[in-house]
Amino acid sequence: MRANGSTVAPRLQTEFPFVLPKGYVDREGNVHREGTMRLATANDEIAPLRDPRVRQNEAYMTVIVLARVVTRLGTLSDVNPGVIENIFSADLNYLQGLYRQINETGDVAVGTTCPDCGHHFDVQGVAPAGES
Repeated sequence: MRANGSTVAPRLQTEFPFVLPKGYVDREGNVHREGTMRLATANDEIAPLRDPRVRQNEAYMTVIVLARVVTRLGTLSDVNPGVIENIFSADLNYLQGLYRQINETGDVAVGTTCPDCGHHFDVQGVAPAGES
């Protein structure tokens, strides 16, 4: 609460951490499991419709959309469609579920697992003021 008696609305969380069940294995054999997904914009869902790969195969839209909204995966400098194409199907299913959870259902409590101890916990979707 502010000094004048008004309340401060919580900030909308736009990025959500996750840990992939299996992990993406890069060309050097490094496994990348921890990442971040941001909320999708209308353009994230509209722009892929112009992509020739989506026109040839509608299922490819999932790959392009996820490549747009996954902002970090391990130490990779670029999460692109080629990365998403090569993740394990368990990880693709996980990312699709996370995408639906944070963008469609409005329920932004995201289940994740600690990569060190394996403890499963939920991350809430409203960040304190000043964080995103």
